[in-house]
Amino acid sequence: MNLKDGVKTSENNVSEEARELSAFVKDKSKSMVDRLESFEDIINLEVGDTGLNRAKTMEREFGIRQLYIKYEGDNPTGTQKDRIAFAQIYDALRRDYRVVSLATCGNYGVAVALAANLAGIRCKIYIPESYHTDRIAEMEALGSEIIRLPGNYEDVVMQSSELALENDWYDANPGGSNTPLQISAYSQIANEIYEDLGDAPNYCAVPVSNGTLFAGIYRGFVSLYKRGKTSRIPKMIAASSSRKNPIVQSFILGLDYCRDLKPDAIKETKYNEPLINWHSFDGEEALYALKESQGEAFNISDRKMREMTSLLAKKEGFTILPAATAGLIALLEMDEKLNFEPGRFVAVLTAKK
Repeated sequence: MNLKDGVKTSENNVSEEARELSAFVKDKSKSMVDRLESFEDIINLEVGDTGLNRAKTMEREFGIRQLYIKYEGDNPTGTQKDRIAFAQIYDALRRDYRVVSLATCGNYGVAVALAANLAGIRCKIYIPESYHTDRIAEMEALGSEIIRLPGNYEDVVMQSSELALENDWYDANPGGSNTPLQISAYSQIANEIYEDLGDAPNYCAVPVSNGTLFAGIYRGFVSLYKRGKTSRIPKMIAASSSRKNPIVQSFILGLDYCRDLKPDAIKETKYNEPLINWHSFDGEEALYALKESQGEAFNISDRKMREMTSLLAKKEGFTILPAATAGLIALLEMDEKLNFEPGRFVAVLTAKK
């Protein structure tokens, strides 16, 4: 990342071509069709097509073969959130919204801030008063307005959605009417994995929080299978912070619905923050994906995530956010327990450190 007024930003992580296209998108004298086409070109240039890497050193370390890492840190702001952020800003631009708003704890806010900046749309970002993220300054440097609200993340999502409705802003929060668009954007991860492997993997492991990413990847594989592109739908593995995610807990308890957790039981740490919540906004979709794929769900401790971050840096050269390693840890623990037959195994690493 480059410096802007002394603050690290993602704005200059995009190419010069993307910045030139951005100027065209912002020019309201141009037709909407041309502006949309230019923003779509930005998406095609900058978002997705992230690397799928064979982790041979990790294979030797853990006695597993054909382990692949899908590294979402290759996106402009370093996380998978760019996929849904740019998709929603495209939608907001198409519908001629002047303002987009959302609640965030960090990464999603930066992704929307960057996309909105490139599209010339004002961005209001709501963050719980109690949350601390190093990326607030980056959001501000990208031109977004930061508003602090009382309550936890789920409370702030609800409040910001109400404000968006009252003020006729584009609501980029998870859940509700946004779910199909976000799931469609995340389904592209499955398409990219298929394009690289030529088939679906036997297992696909993903960290879960709200469940949108997990559900989107599953839906992508289902679509590929139904179209005759793959020989199977992978078994999906969900992993999150120990006993702090409704999807994982509901699956482990054998529930047929995603049950909320008690808000006062959720304790944030600097390692688990991207994963924890008492209510998963797309939890039902994710739980459905787990059950339909005959998958598994795992609780992962902060200690294991820290250790895996260090190991990945040492063995594979990846600089990974600890929470992003949860799915990989679960996949390796499942292999240790079941001793997988030879196959292909993919772990999605969602964010760089």
